Amino acid sequence: MASTRARPDPPSPPRHATTQNGTAQNGTTQHGTTPRDTVAGPGMFVAAALACAMGVAGTYWFFVRTTTGQYIDESALDEAVELYGGRAAKAALGFLDALPTIAVVLGIGGLIYAAVVKGRWSAALIAFAGAALANVATQVLKAYVFTRPFRGVETLMDNSLPSGHTTLAASAAAAVFLVSSPAWRPFVAWAGGTFAILSGGATLVNQWHRPSDVIAAFLVVGAIMSPAGWLIMRTGGRRNSWRGFGSHWAASRLWLALPVLAGLCATGLAVSLLTRPAAGSGITSTTHYFWAGISLIVISGYLLTVAATWLFAVSARRD
Repeated sequence: MASTRARPDPPSPPRHATTQNGTAQNGTTQHGTTPRDTVAGPGMFVAAALACAMGVAGTYWFFVRTTTGQYIDESALDEAVELYGGRAAKAALGFLDALPTIAVVLGIGGLIYAAVVKGRWSAALIAFAGAALANVATQVLKAYVFTRPFRGVETLMDNSLPSGHTTLAASAAAAVFLVSSPAWRPFVAWAGGTFAILSGGATLVNQWHRPSDVIAAFLVVGAIMSPAGWLIMRTGGRRNSWRGFGSHWAASRLWLALPVLAGLCATGLAVSLLTRPAAGSGITSTTHYFWAGISLIVISGYLLTVAATWLFAVSARRD
C-alpha cells in the first residue's frame, strides 16, 4: 500500500534571491541597488545638449549673420549708453569687476563642500571638468570659429559671441546645481539662474557684450553641462533619490513658478518693444532695444533654468 505520509514543503527562497530580470524578491537588484537608483539612459540629456548646441548656432546665425539680427543686437548695445554713468551702471560695473572672484568662490566652494563634506568626489570632479570645458569652448568659439561679417549695420567688427564673463558665471552656477541633492536643486537652479542673468545683464549695461553674446553663453553652458549632469546622475546611486516637489522648502514648486512668471513677463515686454521701432522704419528709439535685449536675456536664462529643473527632477529616483 502506498505511503500516505505528506511530503515536506519546498525550502523557502534565500532572502536575496533574484527573479529572471535580475531583481531581488525584496525589491533590490543582485548588486544591492533598487531598480531606479540610476538613470535609465542618456537620451533626454543628449537631446538637451543637442538642443542647446543648435540654439548656439541659431543665435549666431540670426544675430550675427543677418542684417535684422545685427540691427537689434547693436541697437541694444548702443542704447545702453543712456544708462551709462548712472547708479545702475556703476553698480553693474562693480559687480562685473568682482564677478570672476564671486563665480570662482561660489563654484569651487560648492564643489569642495560636495566632495569633502558629502563625499561626492566623482560628482565634484565631473562638474568641475564640465565647467572648465564650457569656458574653454566659449573662448574657442569666439576666437576661432565665429566671425562677424559686415551687413550694413554700423558696429564693431570684432566677434564677441559668446560672452566669457557670462559663461564663467553660468558654469559656476551649473556646477553647484549638478552636485546639489535633488531636494535642493529647484532652489539652487533658481538662485543660480538669477545670478547668471544678472551677470549677463551687467555686461550689456556696461556695453561689454551684446544680448546675443549672453544668450549664446547660456546655451554653451547648457550644451556641455547636460552630459556632465547625466554622468553625475548615472554614478550617484542613492544620492539621486528624493520625495518629489513640495517635500522640502528648497523643492517647492515656487522655484519653478518664479522663473516661469518672470519669463512670461519678459516675453510680453520683448514682443511689445520689438514691434514698435523696426529697422528702416525711421522711428528713433531711445531705450526700446536695450530693454528688449534685457528681456531676451531673462527669457533665455530662465527658460534654461526651468528646463534643467524639470530634466533632473524627472530623472531622479522617487523614494
